[in-house]
Amino acid sequence: MSTWAAERHAEELSTGAHALGIDLQGKQIEQLLGYLGLLIKWNKAYNLTAVRDPDEMVSRHLLDSLSVLPWLGDAEHWLDVGSGGGMPGIPMAIMFPHRAITTLDSNGKKTRFQTQVKLELGLANLHVVHSRVEQHVPPEPYGGIISRAFSSLADFAQLTRHLGDRQTRWLAMKGLHPADELVALPPDFILDEAQALAVPGCQGQRHLLILRRTAMIGNTGNNG
Repeated sequence: MSTWAAERHAEELSTGAHALGIDLQGKQIEQLLGYLGLLIKWNKAYNLTAVRDPDEMVSRHLLDSLSVLPWLGDAEHWLDVGSGGGMPGIPMAIMFPHRAITTLDSNGKKTRFQTQVKLELGLANLHVVHSRVEQHVPPEPYGGIISRAFSSLADFAQLTRHLGDRQTRWLAMKGLHPADELVALPPDFILDEAQALAVPGCQGQRHLLILRRTAMIGNTGNNG
C-alpha cells in the first residue's frame, strides 16, 4: 500500500469513527490500519472477503465493525461467531484490549489469517478458535455473542444457544431490517432492541438486532 493510500485510509477511518461518536487513539488507528493492510494482502490468496477494493474496506469492514461498539455494554468476554476475516471481532479486540474476545470460524484459512493478525498486532486478548459452532464448548457462558452476516436469526440463536445464558446478549449485524426472520425466532429468544446504524461511506441499510433468552429450555450446553 502506498504512503498516499495509507494516509487517505487513516483520514477516512478517523473521520468516519468520529461521525460514529468514537474518538480513536493513535495506537488504535495504527492497529486498525495494520489489520486492514494484512486483510488486503491475505485476501488475494485466501479469499477472506468479497470486497476487493481497499478503498471500500475502510467503510465496509472497519467502520461497519466499529458502528456496534456503543451497544456492547460492559460484558467482558465476547464471541464473534462465523468471524470470517475477523469482523467485527478483531476491531473489537483492538478497541477493548482489556476484554477477552474470541473469534470462531470453521474455515481453517480464515482462522490462520486471524492468528497471524493476533501475532503481528500483539493482540493478547484475542483468542482464535477453528471449529464448527456446534462443537465449541467454552468453560463458561459468554457475556455477549455477535455475528455479522453469519446466518438467519433463527439459526444464529439455535446454533449458539449452548454458548450463553440469560445474562448473555446476542447481537446480529444485518442489512435490511429482518422482520421475517424475527417471526421465526425460537420461543425462548426475544428481541430486546433494534437499532438502525448509519455507517459512514456504506451504501444501503444496516441494522443491529439485540436478542436475549427468556428461559433455558432446549439448552444442550453446560449452563442450564
